[in-house]
Amino acid sequence: MSNKPIVMISSYPPRLCGIATFCEEAREFVRKHHPDRRVCVISHTDGGGGGEDVFPIIDMSRNDWWKPVAEKIEKLEPYAVHIEHEYGLYEYRDPRGQGDGNEGFLALLEAIDDWPVVVEPHTVHGRLTDFEADFLYKLCERADVVLFKCHYQKWRLDWTFFGRGWETPRNIMVVPHGARADKRYPPEEIPRLRKELGLDLPYLGDHFAGLVGWIQSNKRWDILTSMWEAIAEEIKERTGESWDLLAAGAMRDPSHKADYELYRGQVELLEKKGLAHYYEFVPRGDIYYKVMAVCDFIVLPSTDETQSGTLARVIAANKPFVTTAPMEGLTAQTLASEGGLLFTTKAMLRQKVIRLACKPNARKELAENVKRYLDEVVSWEIVAGQYDRAYRLARKAKQSGQKVKLPLEF
Repeated sequence: MSNKPIVMISSYPPRLCGIATFCEEAREFVRKHHPDRRVCVISHTDGGGGGEDVFPIIDMSRNDWWKPVAEKIEKLEPYAVHIEHEYGLYEYRDPRGQGDGNEGFLALLEAIDDWPVVVEPHTVHGRLTDFEADFLYKLCERADVVLFKCHYQKWRLDWTFFGRGWETPRNIMVVPHGARADKRYPPEEIPRLRKELGLDLPYLGDHFAGLVGWIQSNKRWDILTSMWEAIAEEIKERTGESWDLLAAGAMRDPSHKADYELYRGQVELLEKKGLAHYYEFVPRGDIYYKVMAVCDFIVLPSTDETQSGTLARVIAANKPFVTTAPMEGLTAQTLASEGGLLFTTKAMLRQKVIRLACKPNARKELAENVKRYLDEVVSWEIVAGQYDRAYRLARKAKQSGQKVKLPLEF
Protein backbone atom coordinates (compact mmCIF):
# COMPACT_ATOMS: atom_id res chain seq x y z
CA MET A 1 0.00 0.00 0.00
CA SER A 2 2.88 2.37 0.81
CA ASN A 3 3.73 3.04 -2.83
CA LYS A 4 0.21 3.38 -4.19
CA PRO A 5 -0.14 6.90 -5.65
CA ILE A 6 -2.62 9.63 -4.81
CA VAL A 7 -4.25 10.66 -8.08
CA MET A 8 -5.64 14.16 -8.48
CA ILE A 9 -7.99 14.98 -11.37
CA SER A 10 -8.13 18.65 -12.30
CA SER A 11 -7.23 21.34 -14.76
CA TYR A 12 -3.53 22.11 -14.37
CA PRO A 13 -0.92 24.69 -15.45
CA PRO A 14 -0.02 26.06 -17.86
CA ARG A 15 -3.79 26.56 -18.21
CA LEU A 16 -4.64 30.03 -16.86
CA CYS A 17 -7.33 28.80 -14.50
CA GLY A 18 -7.91 29.33 -10.80
CA ILE A 19 -8.59 25.62 -10.26
CA ALA A 20 -5.36 24.72 -12.09
CA THR A 21 -3.35 26.99 -9.80
CA PHE A 22 -5.20 25.63 -6.78
CA CYS A 23 -4.43 22.04 -7.76
CA GLU A 24 -0.75 22.84 -8.35
CA GLU A 25 -0.46 24.34 -4.87
CA ALA A 26 -2.54 21.62 -3.18
CA ARG A 27 -0.43 18.94 -4.84
CA GLU A 28 2.76 20.50 -3.47
CA PHE A 29 1.52 20.17 0.10
CA VAL A 30 -0.11 16.77 -0.36
CA ARG A 31 3.33 15.58 -1.53
CA LYS A 32 4.92 16.98 1.64
CA HIS A 33 2.32 15.20 3.74
CA HIS A 34 2.87 11.91 1.84
CA PRO A 35 6.61 11.90 1.03
CA ASP A 36 6.57 8.15 0.24
CA ARG A 37 3.84 8.39 -2.40
CA ARG A 38 3.67 9.68 -5.93
CA VAL A 39 1.05 12.39 -6.31
CA CYS A 40 -0.13 12.15 -9.91
CA VAL A 41 -2.41 14.50 -11.82
CA ILE A 42 -4.78 13.61 -14.62
CA SER A 43 -5.41 16.90 -16.38
CA HIS A 44 -7.01 18.37 -19.45
CA THR A 45 -4.96 18.21 -22.63
CA ASP A 46 -3.59 21.74 -22.08
CA GLY A 47 -2.05 20.74 -18.74
CA GLY A 48 0.92 19.08 -20.39
CA GLY A 49 3.46 21.51 -18.94
CA GLY A 50 3.02 20.08 -15.48
CA GLY A 51 6.03 17.78 -15.62
CA GLU A 52 6.50 14.28 -14.26
CA ASP A 53 3.42 12.31 -13.20
CA VAL A 54 1.05 14.71 -14.97
CA PHE A 55 -1.11 12.98 -17.57
CA PRO A 56 -2.91 15.45 -19.88
CA ILE A 57 -5.61 13.13 -21.23
CA ILE A 58 -8.94 14.86 -20.50
CA ASP A 59 -10.18 15.77 -23.98
CA MET A 60 -13.43 17.71 -23.65
CA SER A 61 -14.02 17.58 -27.41
CA ARG A 62 -15.10 13.94 -26.83
CA ASN A 63 -18.40 13.04 -25.19
CA ASP A 64 -16.69 9.97 -23.72
CA TRP A 65 -13.72 11.97 -22.39
CA TRP A 66 -14.09 10.17 -19.06
CA LYS A 67 -13.29 6.70 -20.44
CA PRO A 68 -9.51 7.23 -20.91
CA VAL A 69 -9.46 8.81 -17.44
CA ALA A 70 -11.09 5.75 -15.87
CA GLU A 71 -8.68 3.47 -17.75
CA LYS A 72 -5.68 5.46 -16.51
CA ILE A 73 -6.91 5.28 -12.92
CA GLU A 74 -7.27 1.51 -13.26
CA LYS A 75 -3.62 1.28 -14.36
CA LEU A 76 -2.37 3.58 -11.59
CA GLU A 77 -4.16 1.60 -8.84
CA PRO A 78 -4.43 4.63 -6.57
CA TYR A 79 -4.37 4.92 -2.80
CA ALA A 80 -7.08 7.58 -3.29
CA VAL A 81 -8.53 9.66 -6.11
CA HIS A 82 -8.93 13.37 -5.33
CA ILE A 83 -10.99 15.34 -7.89
CA GLU A 84 -11.19 19.13 -8.18
CA HIS A 85 -14.63 19.93 -9.61
CA GLU A 86 -15.88 23.04 -11.35
CA TYR A 87 -18.88 22.72 -13.68
CA GLY A 88 -17.11 24.28 -16.66
CA LEU A 89 -14.15 21.91 -16.45
CA TYR A 90 -16.17 18.81 -17.25
CA GLU A 91 -19.00 20.10 -19.46
CA TYR A 92 -19.05 18.42 -22.86
CA ARG A 93 -20.72 20.51 -25.57
CA ASP A 94 -22.01 18.95 -28.76
CA PRO A 95 -21.60 20.52 -32.24
CA ARG A 96 -24.69 22.66 -31.57
CA GLY A 97 -23.16 23.99 -28.36
CA GLN A 98 -25.56 22.05 -26.13
CA GLY A 99 -24.03 20.98 -22.83
CA ASP A 100 -24.44 17.59 -21.17
CA GLY A 101 -25.03 18.91 -17.65
CA ASN A 102 -21.81 17.26 -16.39
CA GLU A 103 -23.25 13.82 -17.17
CA GLY A 104 -19.77 12.70 -18.22
CA PHE A 105 -18.44 13.62 -14.80
CA LEU A 106 -21.08 11.50 -13.07
CA ALA A 107 -20.28 8.66 -15.48
CA LEU A 108 -16.62 8.93 -14.45
CA LEU A 109 -17.55 8.59 -10.77
CA GLU A 110 -19.52 5.43 -11.56
CA ALA A 111 -16.65 4.02 -13.65
CA ILE A 112 -14.07 4.46 -10.87
CA ASP A 113 -16.33 3.27 -8.06
CA ASP A 114 -13.87 0.51 -7.09
CA TRP A 115 -11.41 3.14 -5.82
CA PRO A 116 -11.60 5.52 -2.84
CA VAL A 117 -12.91 8.79 -4.33
CA VAL A 118 -12.84 12.27 -2.77
CA VAL A 119 -14.46 15.13 -4.71
CA GLU A 120 -13.79 18.79 -3.92
CA PRO A 121 -16.42 20.97 -5.65
CA HIS A 122 -15.32 24.59 -5.94
CA THR A 123 -18.76 26.07 -6.60
CA VAL A 124 -21.45 25.28 -4.04
CA HIS A 125 -23.88 28.17 -3.80
CA GLY A 126 -25.85 28.85 -0.65
CA ARG A 127 -29.03 29.00 -2.73
CA LEU A 128 -28.86 26.21 -5.28
CA THR A 129 -30.56 26.12 -8.66
CA ASP A 130 -32.63 23.02 -9.43
CA PHE A 131 -29.80 21.71 -11.62
CA GLU A 132 -27.13 22.33 -8.95
CA ALA A 133 -29.20 20.64 -6.23
CA ASP A 134 -29.80 17.55 -8.38
CA PHE A 135 -26.15 17.40 -9.44
CA LEU A 136 -24.83 17.68 -5.89
CA TYR A 137 -27.20 14.97 -4.71
CA LYS A 138 -25.95 12.62 -7.43
CA LEU A 139 -22.32 13.59 -6.77
CA CYS A 140 -22.63 12.84 -3.05
CA GLU A 141 -24.23 9.47 -3.87
CA ARG A 142 -21.32 8.47 -6.09
CA ALA A 143 -18.32 9.87 -4.15
CA ASP A 144 -17.04 8.47 -0.87
CA VAL A 145 -16.23 11.87 0.62
CA VAL A 146 -17.20 15.34 -0.63
CA LEU A 147 -15.23 18.40 0.50
CA PHE A 148 -16.97 21.76 0.89
CA LYS A 149 -14.95 24.92 1.48
CA CYS A 150 -17.19 26.62 4.06
CA HIS A 151 -19.49 25.53 6.88
CA TYR A 152 -22.41 27.60 5.58
CA GLN A 153 -22.42 25.51 2.40
CA LYS A 154 -22.97 22.36 4.45
CA TRP A 155 -25.81 23.64 6.63
CA ARG A 156 -27.46 25.41 3.71
CA LEU A 157 -27.39 22.15 1.75
CA ASP A 158 -29.18 20.45 4.65
CA TRP A 159 -31.90 23.12 4.51
CA THR A 160 -32.18 22.91 0.71
CA PHE A 161 -32.47 19.12 0.64
CA PHE A 162 -34.88 19.06 3.59
CA GLY A 163 -37.14 21.46 1.70
CA ARG A 164 -37.16 19.11 -1.29
CA GLY A 165 -37.89 16.05 0.80
CA TRP A 166 -34.43 14.61 0.09
CA GLU A 167 -32.14 12.94 2.58
CA THR A 168 -29.12 15.07 3.39
CA PRO A 169 -25.80 13.41 2.45
CA ARG A 170 -23.65 12.60 5.47
CA ASN A 171 -20.34 12.20 3.62
CA ILE A 172 -19.54 15.93 3.49
CA MET A 173 -16.44 17.35 5.21
CA VAL A 174 -15.61 21.05 5.46
CA VAL A 175 -12.02 21.72 4.40
CA PRO A 176 -11.16 25.39 3.81
CA HIS A 177 -9.32 26.83 0.82
CA GLY A 178 -5.65 26.40 1.67
CA ALA A 179 -3.23 29.31 1.92
CA ARG A 180 0.55 29.36 2.01
CA ALA A 181 2.32 30.23 5.25
CA ASP A 182 5.70 30.70 3.54
CA LYS A 183 5.06 33.86 1.51
CA ARG A 184 5.11 36.56 4.17
CA TYR A 185 7.29 39.61 3.68
CA PRO A 186 8.26 41.76 6.69
CA PRO A 187 7.84 45.56 6.42
CA GLU A 188 11.56 46.13 5.93
CA GLU A 189 11.47 44.14 2.68
CA ILE A 190 8.71 46.20 1.04
CA PRO A 191 11.05 48.87 -0.47
CA ARG A 192 13.10 46.08 -2.07
CA LEU A 193 9.97 44.41 -3.45
CA ARG A 194 8.66 47.69 -4.86
CA LYS A 195 11.97 48.17 -6.65
CA GLU A 196 11.99 44.58 -7.92
CA LEU A 197 8.47 44.99 -9.32
CA GLY A 198 9.23 48.38 -10.83
CA LEU A 199 6.86 50.10 -8.43
CA ASP A 200 9.43 52.44 -6.88
CA LEU A 201 8.38 55.17 -9.31
CA PRO A 202 8.92 58.72 -7.99
CA TYR A 203 5.31 59.80 -8.55
CA LEU A 204 3.85 56.92 -6.51
CA GLY A 205 3.07 57.48 -2.85
CA ASP A 206 4.29 55.45 0.11
CA HIS A 207 0.96 53.68 0.51
CA PHE A 208 -1.07 51.42 -1.79
CA ALA A 209 -4.66 50.25 -1.59
CA GLY A 210 -4.71 47.19 -3.82
CA LEU A 211 -7.08 45.80 -6.42
CA VAL A 212 -5.23 42.59 -7.28
CA GLY A 213 -5.98 39.42 -9.23
CA TRP A 214 -7.66 38.20 -12.39
CA ILE A 215 -9.65 40.96 -14.04
CA GLN A 216 -13.14 39.71 -14.80
CA SER A 217 -16.69 41.01 -14.77
CA ASN A 218 -17.68 39.77 -11.31
CA LYS A 219 -14.67 41.45 -9.65
CA ARG A 220 -16.23 44.92 -10.18
CA TRP A 221 -13.12 47.04 -9.88
CA ASP A 222 -15.21 49.95 -11.15
CA ILE A 223 -17.03 50.23 -7.81
CA LEU A 224 -13.83 51.47 -6.18
CA THR A 225 -12.22 53.23 -9.15
CA SER A 226 -15.33 55.40 -9.58
CA MET A 227 -14.84 56.77 -6.03
CA TRP A 228 -11.09 56.69 -5.64
CA GLU A 229 -10.35 60.32 -6.46
CA ALA A 230 -12.65 61.58 -3.68
CA ILE A 231 -11.38 58.91 -1.29
CA ALA A 232 -7.72 59.82 -1.91
CA GLU A 233 -8.49 63.50 -1.34
CA GLU A 234 -10.18 62.80 2.00
CA ILE A 235 -7.31 60.57 3.15
CA LYS A 236 -4.87 63.35 2.25
CA GLU A 237 -6.89 65.93 4.20
CA ARG A 238 -7.08 63.70 7.28
CA THR A 239 -3.53 62.32 7.38
CA GLY A 240 -1.38 64.35 5.03
CA GLU A 241 -0.43 61.07 3.31
CA SER A 242 -0.57 60.37 -0.42
CA TRP A 243 -2.24 57.05 -1.21
CA ASP A 244 -2.34 55.41 -4.63
CA LEU A 245 -4.67 52.76 -5.95
CA LEU A 246 -2.59 49.84 -7.24
CA ALA A 247 -4.69 47.95 -9.77
CA ALA A 248 -2.74 44.85 -10.72
CA GLY A 249 -3.62 41.75 -12.70
CA ALA A 250 -4.57 40.47 -16.14
CA MET A 251 -7.55 39.24 -18.13
CA ARG A 252 -7.83 35.50 -18.75
CA ASP A 253 -11.30 35.11 -20.31
CA PRO A 254 -11.95 36.96 -23.60
CA SER A 255 -15.67 37.10 -22.79
CA HIS A 256 -14.79 39.62 -20.05
CA LYS A 257 -12.91 41.92 -22.42
CA ALA A 258 -15.44 44.76 -22.33
CA ASP A 259 -15.33 44.99 -18.53
CA TYR A 260 -11.54 44.56 -18.51
CA GLU A 261 -11.20 47.54 -20.86
CA LEU A 262 -13.64 49.59 -18.75
CA TYR A 263 -11.81 48.87 -15.50
CA ARG A 264 -8.38 49.46 -17.01
CA GLY A 265 -9.54 52.67 -18.67
CA GLN A 266 -10.80 54.05 -15.36
CA VAL A 267 -7.50 53.22 -13.66
CA GLU A 268 -5.53 54.89 -16.44
CA LEU A 269 -7.60 58.08 -16.06
CA LEU A 270 -6.75 58.09 -12.36
CA GLU A 271 -3.12 57.41 -13.24
CA LYS A 272 -3.00 60.58 -15.32
CA LYS A 273 -4.11 62.47 -12.20
CA GLY A 274 -1.36 60.88 -10.12
CA LEU A 275 -3.78 58.83 -8.04
CA ALA A 276 -3.34 55.25 -9.28
CA HIS A 277 -1.12 52.85 -11.17
CA TYR A 278 -2.00 49.95 -13.45
CA TYR A 279 0.36 46.97 -13.24
CA GLU A 280 -0.09 44.09 -15.66
CA PHE A 281 1.00 40.64 -14.48
CA VAL A 282 -0.27 37.05 -14.61
CA PRO A 283 -1.67 36.29 -11.14
CA ARG A 284 0.10 33.06 -10.27
CA GLY A 285 3.40 32.08 -8.71
CA ASP A 286 5.67 34.16 -6.48
CA ILE A 287 4.88 37.47 -8.16
CA TYR A 288 1.27 37.20 -6.99
CA TYR A 289 2.42 37.23 -3.36
CA LYS A 290 4.92 40.01 -3.97
CA VAL A 291 2.26 42.29 -5.45
CA MET A 292 0.03 41.58 -2.45
CA ALA A 293 2.93 42.33 -0.11
CA VAL A 294 3.51 45.90 -1.35
CA CYS A 295 -0.12 46.84 -0.65
CA ASP A 296 -1.16 48.18 2.76
CA PHE A 297 -4.56 46.50 2.34
CA ILE A 298 -6.58 44.85 -0.41
CA VAL A 299 -10.08 45.59 -1.68
CA LEU A 300 -12.16 42.71 -3.10
CA PRO A 301 -15.36 44.28 -4.49
CA SER A 302 -16.66 41.03 -5.95
CA THR A 303 -20.35 40.47 -6.74
CA ASP A 304 -20.20 36.67 -7.15
CA GLU A 305 -17.75 34.44 -5.27
CA THR A 306 -18.32 31.11 -3.52
CA GLN A 307 -14.63 30.85 -2.66
CA SER A 308 -11.67 32.96 -3.62
CA GLY A 309 -8.11 32.18 -4.63
CA THR A 310 -7.41 35.90 -4.40
CA LEU A 311 -8.47 35.97 -0.76
CA ALA A 312 -6.26 32.95 -0.07
CA ARG A 313 -3.30 35.02 -1.23
CA VAL A 314 -4.41 38.04 0.78
CA ILE A 315 -4.44 35.74 3.82
CA ALA A 316 -1.04 34.29 2.91
CA ALA A 317 0.40 37.82 2.80
CA ASN A 318 -1.27 38.66 6.16
CA LYS A 319 -3.00 41.67 4.67
CA PRO A 320 -6.15 43.34 5.99
CA PHE A 321 -8.91 43.58 3.40
CA VAL A 322 -12.28 45.08 2.53
CA THR A 323 -14.86 42.98 0.72
CA THR A 324 -18.50 42.69 -0.29
CA ALA A 325 -21.24 41.26 1.94
CA PRO A 326 -23.28 39.18 1.98
CA MET A 327 -21.13 37.28 -0.48
CA GLU A 328 -20.86 33.54 0.10
CA GLY A 329 -17.32 32.42 0.92
CA LEU A 330 -15.90 35.94 1.08
CA THR A 331 -18.21 36.86 3.94
CA ALA A 332 -17.75 33.50 5.68
CA GLN A 333 -13.95 33.82 5.71
CA THR A 334 -14.08 37.49 6.72
CA LEU A 335 -16.14 36.57 9.76
CA ALA A 336 -14.00 33.53 10.59
CA SER A 337 -10.68 35.33 10.23
CA GLU A 338 -11.72 38.68 11.74
CA GLY A 339 -9.20 40.08 9.29
CA GLY A 340 -11.37 42.18 7.01
CA LEU A 341 -14.12 44.78 6.86
CA LEU A 342 -17.41 44.22 5.04
CA PHE A 343 -19.43 46.60 2.90
CA THR A 344 -22.81 46.33 1.25
CA THR A 345 -23.17 49.85 -0.23
CA LYS A 346 -20.81 52.24 -1.98
CA ALA A 347 -21.02 54.57 1.01
CA MET A 348 -19.88 51.75 3.30
CA LEU A 349 -17.01 50.87 0.96
CA ARG A 350 -15.82 54.47 1.00
CA GLN A 351 -16.06 54.58 4.80
CA LYS A 352 -14.18 51.30 5.30
CA VAL A 353 -11.39 52.17 2.84
CA ILE A 354 -10.87 55.58 4.45
CA ARG A 355 -10.89 53.99 7.90
CA LEU A 356 -8.13 51.52 7.00
CA ALA A 357 -6.05 54.17 5.27
CA CYS A 358 -6.30 56.61 8.17
CA LYS A 359 -5.84 54.15 11.04
CA PRO A 360 -2.59 52.17 10.90
CA ASN A 361 -3.43 50.51 14.23
CA ALA A 362 -6.65 49.14 12.70
CA ARG A 363 -4.62 47.72 9.80
CA LYS A 364 -2.18 46.16 12.25
CA GLU A 365 -4.93 44.54 14.33
CA LEU A 366 -6.65 43.04 11.28
CA ALA A 367 -3.32 41.81 9.87
CA GLU A 368 -2.57 40.05 13.17
CA ASN A 369 -5.99 38.38 13.03
CA VAL A 370 -5.31 37.21 9.47
CA LYS A 371 -1.96 35.77 10.54
CA ARG A 372 -3.57 33.84 13.38
CA TYR A 373 -6.30 32.52 11.06
CA LEU A 374 -3.66 31.39 8.58
CA ASP A 375 -1.49 29.67 11.18
CA GLU A 376 -4.36 27.97 13.02
CA VAL A 377 -7.02 27.27 10.38
CA VAL A 378 -6.17 27.53 6.68
CA SER A 379 -2.45 26.92 6.21
CA TRP A 380 -1.82 24.27 3.56
CA GLU A 381 -0.06 22.13 6.16
CA ILE A 382 -3.32 21.90 8.13
CA VAL A 383 -5.44 21.46 4.99
CA ALA A 384 -3.20 18.64 3.72
CA GLY A 385 -3.80 16.84 7.01
CA GLN A 386 -7.55 17.22 6.53
CA TYR A 387 -7.22 15.84 3.00
CA ASP A 388 -5.43 12.84 4.51
CA ARG A 389 -8.35 12.25 6.85
CA ALA A 390 -10.71 12.36 3.84
CA TYR A 391 -8.56 9.80 2.01
CA ARG A 392 -8.57 7.49 5.03
CA LEU A 393 -12.35 7.80 5.40
CA ALA A 394 -12.82 7.03 1.70
CA ARG A 395 -10.55 3.98 1.94
CA LYS A 396 -12.37 2.72 5.03
CA ALA A 397 -15.70 3.10 3.22
CA LYS A 398 -14.45 1.00 0.31
CA GLN A 399 -12.94 -1.67 2.55
CA SER A 400 -15.97 -1.97 4.83
CA GLY A 401 -18.72 -1.41 2.29
CA GLN A 402 -20.22 1.14 4.71
CA LYS A 403 -20.87 4.70 3.59
CA VAL A 404 -19.08 7.55 5.35
CA LYS A 405 -21.38 9.10 7.95
CA LEU A 406 -20.28 12.44 9.39
CA PRO A 407 -22.24 14.73 11.75
CA LEU A 408 -24.51 17.40 10.34
CA GLU A 409 -23.31 20.97 10.85
CA PHE A 410 -26.27 22.02 13.04
